[in-house]
Amino acid sequence: MNPKIIQGGSFSDHRGTISYVNDFSFAAIERFYVISNSDENPIRAWQGHKLDTKNFYCLSGSFKIHFVKIDDWENPSKDLTIETIIVSDNDSKIVHIPSGYANAIESLETDSKLISFSTLPLSNVSDDDVRFAADYWKING
Repeated sequence: MNPKIIQGGSFSDHRGTISYVNDFSFAAIERFYVISNSDENPIRAWQGHKLDTKNFYCLSGSFKIHFVKIDDWENPSKDLTIETIIVSDNDSKIVHIPSGYANAIESLETDSKLISFSTLPLSNVSDDDVRFAADYWKING
């Protein structure tokens, strides 16, 4: 499976606005967390997942979600292609990144918040989580 965008939408009337992603299923979701990068360190990089699937939704502000398909977990190539998807609170969509990828989350605005839905139970995270140096793959501004 490849990364994909699950597009949603929004509805506004005199009561306000509702944002939604009706085609996203929570059936496999085990947990979630909210990411807020600091202004001093706007890039949280690189975290790989052998088993866990990540789903990102922007709650406020905007982010660049960078990701690479890992070719070798013990010694991945430094020449892997970095793909990037921009998300913002103005565009209701979920970025689905399947297992087998490493990702980096870059805040584009102060006080941006991103929610991450994960498919792996917390008890299995230590077997799955692979961290790489922040400069292992160079993110071009």
